[in-house]
Amino acid sequence: MIFPKYQLVAYVGLPGSPALGPLDKDLDAKAAKLDKLSRAYAAGRTPLPVMELITVVARGSRGKDGMYRGRLDDAKIEQYLTVARKHKMLLLLDIQPGRAKVLPEVQRLERWLKEPDVGLAFDPEWAVGPTQVPGKVFGHTTGAELDSIAAYLSGLVQANGLPEKVFVFHQLSPRIVTDEKALKPHPGVVTIKSVDGIGARTDKLKTWTKLTTALPPSVHAGFKLFYTEDTRHGPLMTPAQVLALKPRPELVIYE
Repeated sequence: MIFPKYQLVAYVGLPGSPALGPLDKDLDAKAAKLDKLSRAYAAGRTPLPVMELITVVARGSRGKDGMYRGRLDDAKIEQYLTVARKHKMLLLLDIQPGRAKVLPEVQRLERWLKEPDVGLAFDPEWAVGPTQVPGKVFGHTTGAELDSIAAYLSGLVQANGLPEKVFVFHQLSPRIVTDEKALKPHPGVVTIKSVDGIGARTDKLKTWTKLTTALPPSVHAGFKLFYTEDTRHGPLMTPAQVLALKPRPELVIYE
């Protein structure tokens, strides 16, 4: 069982894109920093570091198939998984689908999701409609769509005898997820909502309260910190300040 034994702490990134988080290069050095950071969050739990790799990235241009997203090739995913395993970390494959449907993008990664130490993250802010452009508008998802992803992952876990699989969905405002109560518990899947509010600490705390007050009982809380965007408004929140949040953020992500 992932919880309550472990405390998850993640770095996010995309190869060659430092603006999207620390996992852009120098993976072994970054893994060592992440390992040290994760220990600052232990607070009675076993720290479990996580590498969140943006595997499908939303784009502002159409691309060949008109889906406004790019996909990372298998060789890059393999590279990140190798480093994650070397450092005994989980790997999360993050999807920003653009105009593509999210479930087919998840299913396309099945060979990786069948691995025991690979989970999934979905960023619906970047899931836009058929005439919309990522970055020009906020995308959105529904509880039913999230539930379909969790059900698919649960099927993989059961069919392949896998350990519990982590499924993270990111949210920065209430309108990004509608009818969240349609997201139900699924055997073998640990669902976490990452609250991604950006800005000054007071603003982040308001977003946190808004997005966690009615958290479904089967959904765990996660919290995201932004090295650049947050620090334009004051110092980055410390591990002690993050751990003082209620409910406890069981996953803390740094971008």
